This record gives sequence, C-alpha cells and structure tokens, in this order.
Amino acid sequence: MTLRDPAPATALARPARLRPGSRVAVVAPSGPVPADRLEEGVAILRDWGLDPVVAPHVLSAHPELDHLAGADEDRAADLRAAWCDPSVEAVFCARGGYGAHRMVDLLDWAAIRAAGPKVFVGYSDITVLHEAFALRAGFATLHGPMVATETFLKDEPTREHLRATLFEPETVLTLGLDTARTLVPGRAEGVLYGGCVSLLAADASTPGGRTHARGGLLAIEDTGEEPYRLDGILTRLLRSGALTGVAGVACGSWQLCGPYEKIRPVLADRLGALGIPVVEELGFGHGPTSLTIPLGVPAVLDAPADGGRCTLTVRTPALR
Repeated sequence: MTLRDPAPATALARPARLRPGSRVAVVAPSGPVPADRLEEGVAILRDWGLDPVVAPHVLSAHPELDHLAGADEDRAADLRAAWCDPSVEAVFCARGGYGAHRMVDLLDWAAIRAAGPKVFVGYSDITVLHEAFALRAGFATLHGPMVATETFLKDEPTREHLRATLFEPETVLTLGLDTARTLVPGRAEGVLYGGCVSLLAADASTPGGRTHARGGLLAIEDTGEEPYRLDGILTRLLRSGALTGVAGVACGSWQLCGPYEKIRPVLADRLGALGIPVVEELGFGHGPTSLTIPLGVPAVLDAPADGGRCTLTVRTPALR
C-alpha cells in the first residue's frame, strides 16, 4: 500500500464541479440504510438535475451484524466500482454509523488513484474514508450531509449549502453560522482536514494514519461522546503527536455529547494549550444545520478577540 506523507500541508487534487445531468452514485460504506429515507434523498438529487444510481448493496444487511450495511467486501466493492466507473462524476454516502474502518483496507487504492479525483460526500463514520482519500490517493473531498439522513432531508440550509458547493463552489467560500464564536483568538492559515474527532483518534493509531498536522487546519465535531470521553479522545490525539504543528481548529457541533457548558471547558483545556486559534460552533457535523466543509484545500480561520464574526474562508473553491 502506497501512502502519501501523512500530513495536510499540501493542497490535494480537486475534482470537477457537477452540472445538470451529472451521473452520481450512492453507496453505503458503513451502517444499514432505511429504504424510505434513501428514496427521499435520491429524489432530491434528481430534483437538482443529477442522474443518481444506487449501488447494488446500499440496502443490504450483514447476515449476522445488523449494524453493518452488508458484508465488508460488498461495501468496498460498491465504492470501488462507483469510483472506477468513468461515467460517474460523484459518490455520495447514504449514511454513516459504523463500518468504514472494517472495509477501508479492502479498497483497491491503486485503481482509485488511477481513476482520478471525483466528488465524494459524507461525514461521521465516513471520516475514515476522507482520511484515506487524502493520504492514499491525494484527493480533496467534502465533509457534508449524507442523502439518507434526517439533516439532509429536513433542513433546507443544509441542502442548499451542499448544492451550492457542488454546482457553484465559488459562491460558498466563507463558512460559518451565526453561532460561531472565538474560543481562542487569532488567525491561522492551512490546508483543511478532519471530521468526526473520535474517528480521527482511532485512525491515528493505524498504519498510514497521520503522524503530525504541520500546515493543517483541523475541523472537528462528534456525536454521543460525553465530556470525559471527548477529553480522552482529544488527549489521545495530543499524546500520539497527530496534532503536532496544527495551525488552527474549527469546531462544529457536539450533538448528544452533553450540555455544551460542560463540553466547552474540555475544548478550552485540551485545545487551548496548543496556543493556536480555535473557533467553536462553526456549524458543521451532526447538528440541525450542517455546512459542507471542503477537505484538502487551503483556508483561513479567523477568530477575532473583539467578539467579531468568526469565519472559515476557503481560498480555493472546493471543486474545479
């Protein structure tokens, strides 16, 4: 397995933007997918003028492990086939859950690299694949909502931000909801990487995981992790060296992680010691509204000390 230098300092290869008529694939790399939500999400893609195709095993179930959308080999085969199909311009994940760690090493990364960059969208458990596309293929990806999830189906700002990123990426260069606030003031520049922080911590201990973060802007969020568990997750990243050299941190939502007044001190304690800018509640992840964050592109994080607007500004559009 050929790996790139596991650091985010260099901007990654960007895929082309989508257009009306673009053929896109929907895959399920992780947990099982409700059929009704899948149908509703695929209908939205069609309404955008896209031509969606559903991979063969998206609605499959593992014969013994009901937390997986089919066997590891089948989930990997769906993703590989979609990526290596020259008629497919984008790959959308149906949902997260759990399972990407089990199938990521089954993918043919040489074939994926040869096929070139394509739009890839997902978050949560899909963080494992974002890291793999960056480190094993050198491709930029989109940390964004998945087509069979409630946020995508029910929240119009979430859908519109993804749609604009896909078709008109130059119109959504400045990211940040009104909830965004400064946790540690400052300004930082770097190449965006990140995702679900518990998955980043788990991935850091595997072969090919990041060994440092020099030149990187880290975007993190999570769900269902109590404050003491979040403390442990951040501590593992710190102890592993995976955050060494990180330029700044943008924090998203912490859905079902406990009262935010207990989460905030953990973030301040663990990240504040790094002496870098940190923005909280930027507006991505598992929250009710989720911005699409382009990974693998240069950006600037502004965390004003005077209470001004906190923003994450992408220097290069997410898609060509």
